Amino acid sequence: MTARILVAEDDPKQANVIRMYLEHEGHSVLSVADGRAALDQCRARKPDLVVLDVMMPLVDGLDVCHILRGESDVPIILLTARSTENDILLGLDLGADDYITKPYSPRQLVARIRALLRRSGVLTGGTRTPLVVGDLVVDPDRFEVRVDGRLVTLTAKEFGILEVLAAEPGRAFTRAQIIDRAFGFDQDVLERTVDVHVMNLRRKIEQDPAEPRYVQTVYGRGYRIPEAAG
Repeated sequence: MTARILVAEDDPKQANVIRMYLEHEGHSVLSVADGRAALDQCRARKPDLVVLDVMMPLVDGLDVCHILRGESDVPIILLTARSTENDILLGLDLGADDYITKPYSPRQLVARIRALLRRSGVLTGGTRTPLVVGDLVVDPDRFEVRVDGRLVTLTAKEFGILEVLAAEPGRAFTRAQIIDRAFGFDQDVLERTVDVHVMNLRRKIEQDPAEPRYVQTVYGRGYRIPEAAG
């Protein structure tokens, strides 16, 4: 399957390279050169994924990410020259699903896009049975999560973490194990980013995020979903 991908990059050379690699994968690519155009085209074209440069004219990438996340759950990958931990965590907290620091390999970017499209349900590889733990239902094929019958909208990485935990209720996973299973190829993800995603996940699925019934902290280990969740 192919996807419709919006690339927001103000460097024409970089934008063209990304376009060529993605079109070689069979995807349909639309490029824009500023943040305002990125917002306009996202609203008009409804892409399956957005590649978003942080440093852009008119509206910067972080603001675009924040605005888009308030309007949709489209997967977002940030391209950033800001490689400090705080900068990366800020992007994730604003709703980005992934980030790549410059300079980067176009092949690495394509691999991350491919994995994110799979996790978001755009690219599928067979039928998978929904995971049911108490009143929590995680449906990988539909990319849906329901809590006591209520549909919850998650980002691709939030969904990936929940899917890992729900597949083996009662088991405590370390952050490193969650990174390996939920993020796959992305072995450079900081363990603290898992905590950011979990915090956002709890806001969405827990009645009281301070007293989680589903995604619980196992001190000295990591996270788990209890067998009798809910």
